[in-house]
Amino acid sequence: MKVLAIGAAGMVGRKLCERLAKDGKLGGKPVSALHMVDVVAPSVAGAAFAVTGEAADISKPDLAPRLIAARPDVIFHLAAIVSGEAELDFDKGYAINLDGTRHLLDAVRAENLKAGGAYRPRFVFTSSVAVFGAPFPDGIHDDFHLTPLTSYGAQKAIGELLLSDYTRKGFVDGVGIRLPTICVRPGKPNAAASGFFSNIIREPLVGQKAILPVPETVRHTHATPRAAVGFLLHAATIDGEKVGPRRNLTMPGVSVTVGEQIEALRRVAGEKAVALIERKPDEMISRIVSGWPEKFVAQRAKDLGFAAETSFDEIIRTHIQDELGGKVA
Repeated sequence: MKVLAIGAAGMVGRKLCERLAKDGKLGGKPVSALHMVDVVAPSVAGAAFAVTGEAADISKPDLAPRLIAARPDVIFHLAAIVSGEAELDFDKGYAINLDGTRHLLDAVRAENLKAGGAYRPRFVFTSSVAVFGAPFPDGIHDDFHLTPLTSYGAQKAIGELLLSDYTRKGFVDGVGIRLPTICVRPGKPNAAASGFFSNIIREPLVGQKAILPVPETVRHTHATPRAAVGFLLHAATIDGEKVGPRRNLTMPGVSVTVGEQIEALRRVAGEKAVALIERKPDEMISRIVSGWPEKFVAQRAKDLGFAAETSFDEIIRTHIQDELGGKVA
């Protein structure tokens, strides 16, 4: 089985490729080759199969045909400009998040036509809960409409529609997963408007200060990087017939307020960690976050076997185990 991972140098993409290298299989089938692409050259060690990586820009129309010419069996499309950056740089957001996705799907379609319809890879598209827009009910069900209130959300919603249509036409076998906010993200803060959700946990756990730009009443849904990799692997191997024509799924997660996040941090790491959080309101971030949904029912995904954590304490402990060697400052 040949795998193509686009956005492989990002946090989730890197962890996905590391997992593939470790397991050596996908859906019970041996992986024979993994090609990784990102704006910086990705790399992964320890694989028992062929691994290659390259630095490239998916907004360039000549890249996708070359990548798809090898006819990968599974395509993981994780590359995207994050929410805050997409809102600030309109052209860049649409070039990467929309045009890049369209280039990939069109390249698959071209290979499908060359093969007389015989080439139809599983195309896993990482969407976002930003495809939804206020006003919201208490819980977002699977049939809630797509009305994004940010450029990033609009780009992801268009990508979902493209994925569904190219699947309906038989060019790809697509599965789109709407990721909740991934928390706790390892590494340094990024430009995502949601970054503070991780910052207020990650930094205090290592004895550093963190900025909280929104009120503690803000509620959001989270899942760990470990769960996100699990979502991707399951999406790559799930029976498409069971998914049916509605190819985009909202992933499960833990819905908590920022205040509840802080209380979980207090229980896991103590008062000294909580004292490192500094309140510093940011109007733009508050405005963006206020347009995001707070809680998802995600029953279809659960019924199809997608699983996440069940408490924010578990999310914090997973981060400590996976990233901090089981210890806190």
